[in-house]
Amino acid sequence: MNGSGTKTQLDTMIVEIELTLVSIIQGVALTVLIDSSRNVITELKFVYWPYVLAGLFVILIFWSRAVLHIITLIRWPLEFGHNFLYIGCALVEAVSFAQLTSPANWFGFGAAFIAAGWVLFFYDLRLIHARQRDSAGQAGNLLYARVKRDQWLNLALLLPGVFVLNVACAVCTRTWPEIFVGNGAHLWLIAIQLIGFAGYLIYVVRFYVDLAPLIAAAHREWHDATGDRDQS
Repeated sequence: MNGSGTKTQLDTMIVEIELTLVSIIQGVALTVLIDSSRNVITELKFVYWPYVLAGLFVILIFWSRAVLHIITLIRWPLEFGHNFLYIGCALVEAVSFAQLTSPANWFGFGAAFIAAGWVLFFYDLRLIHARQRDSAGQAGNLLYARVKRDQWLNLALLLPGVFVLNVACAVCTRTWPEIFVGNGAHLWLIAIQLIGFAGYLIYVVRFYVDLAPLIAAAHREWHDATGDRDQS
């Protein structure tokens, strides 16, 4: 088998490993969410239903971002640090889902989850730089310029904004529990969080739709370049 075929097989293997890992850890997170929300739903505790929906949004966002990352950046060799951070993020995510009926803990662990995600986004900058080096070409340059711009948008604006929101909500529910918990004002806080999650999920889906043609073109360009090197 030539070098191009071997590299393609290795890339495919790593992508399958990443997809399997992401599916498993989000399956575990979903299991925790289901367990935590079972009584909330069956006993008609409507005040906590928005938290169930927010948890579902978190799973959808995590999974969609991970898949988008996989199809744009992941190649051989396996990145242990990146995958370890995935698992760490999933742990904090699952713990936050277990706080479904405690608004103060929900927002507190939500802030911790966002902080873990910020570390993951920062770590993945090195993968973007690696792809920019080994995928030089018109389509590849355009693709990774878009990916890098999105990465910095998340690092500099979106994730810090969500982190500050969660910290502020945690402080409010702990400092004035009689208002935000006793009188149900925490519903305004979770409503703001839901709007943010829904908006971000729409952004991720639209970002993928915009990137899809570039991803296909960049992969063709990269494989063609690999094949040319093998022939020479």
